[in-house]
Amino acid sequence: MIEYGLVGESLGHSHSPEIHGMISDYKYELIEVPRDEIDGFFDKRDFKGLNVTIPYKETVIPHLDVIDGAAREIGAVNTVVVRDGKLIGYNTDCIGMRGAMLRAGIDIKGKKVLICGTGGTSKTAAYVAKALGAGETVFLSRGKKDGCATYEEAYDVHRDAGIIINTTPSGMFPNEESCPIDLSHFPALSGVFDAIFNPQRTNLVQDAMRRGIPAAGGLYMLVSQAVASSEIFTGKRAPEGLCDRIYETLSREKENIVLTGMPSSGKTTVGKKIASSLGRDFIDTDELIVTAEGVTIPEIFSAHGEGYFREAERRAVREAASHRGVVIATGGGAVLRPENVRALARSGRIYFLDRSPEFLIATGDRPLSSDRAALEARYRERIDIYRATCDVIINSNGTVGEAAREILEEFDQRR
Repeated sequence: MIEYGLVGESLGHSHSPEIHGMISDYKYELIEVPRDEIDGFFDKRDFKGLNVTIPYKETVIPHLDVIDGAAREIGAVNTVVVRDGKLIGYNTDCIGMRGAMLRAGIDIKGKKVLICGTGGTSKTAAYVAKALGAGETVFLSRGKKDGCATYEEAYDVHRDAGIIINTTPSGMFPNEESCPIDLSHFPALSGVFDAIFNPQRTNLVQDAMRRGIPAAGGLYMLVSQAVASSEIFTGKRAPEGLCDRIYETLSREKENIVLTGMPSSGKTTVGKKIASSLGRDFIDTDELIVTAEGVTIPEIFSAHGEGYFREAERRAVREAASHRGVVIATGGGAVLRPENVRALARSGRIYFLDRSPEFLIATGDRPLSSDRAALEARYRERIDIYRATCDVIINSNGTVGEAAREILEEFDQRR
């Protein structure tokens, strides 16, 4: 018999077992069930309690004997328990989403809310928007559906929207490059919430943050709904502040530490020292390029030119950024492409190692900075980009240990 777990169709990148392991000591497992077997699975009732995720939040409802009031109003269930032989359904996603938006300072009251998507989570979003006093709620769909607006209609008719909530999988790992909606069409926008938790900062969230708009991804929602589900499972109230503690721990553990800067600024040596201190894997994007191409970087430049190299670098950055909880050292020119910065920022905190030109060393293995004049020219060309694309500037004129220690202290203490 299953004790507790998460049931869904594809659960390879779920954080739920890790989160529930921080909540309590009960056994919690991932249960992947094909669509043609899900009815039989629920009918067996061979479990104590379950979380339910895509695509079964609505599928489970006909199997329930009792459905909680909030879940009934929403029309979606994400938590199910068996009590006295009866299947009882709840919706704790609404608790998680509400908490995540309030924590991010997203003020919905009186504003027009656009909800991207029409699935079970979109119903939760509408319920939360209503509870928080939304003035009007509009569902958006790619195709024309009853009661929904298309995205093109949103750009024309709903430019006065104040809040956007994404409940679609657009931007979810591993298809992280996509974005469900173009924020430039909404000049009155004052808040964005994305239910996606992997990566931590989707392109949508990053676009909002660049505009100075309060925004958040779904990780805190995931933690909060898990804690609420656990209370239903066990009948015990969670300790005060547990959601925040788990969120901070999980966010830190999953977030990459990304180092940018000029050649010879210390990215590799500092990165390896940080990785060793934290027990993390270290990834050097230049090494990924050399491995993939089978030749050195100067040989790539000589044979194919800079354009070819930048494409190889883009692929390497994307591969590195797909990892979680690692330390990444980037090539000196990686920040020149905005798509590289977006990829690194989705699940990483970016530290610029700012080493003054007089301390940088020109070497022949760096084609664009092989002599002193070229090195200083690259520094002048890139310094503003380095500063604009990082989260933190680190003075790396001192020792490797000093730079590593400053990064470790900032990474650990900022939450």
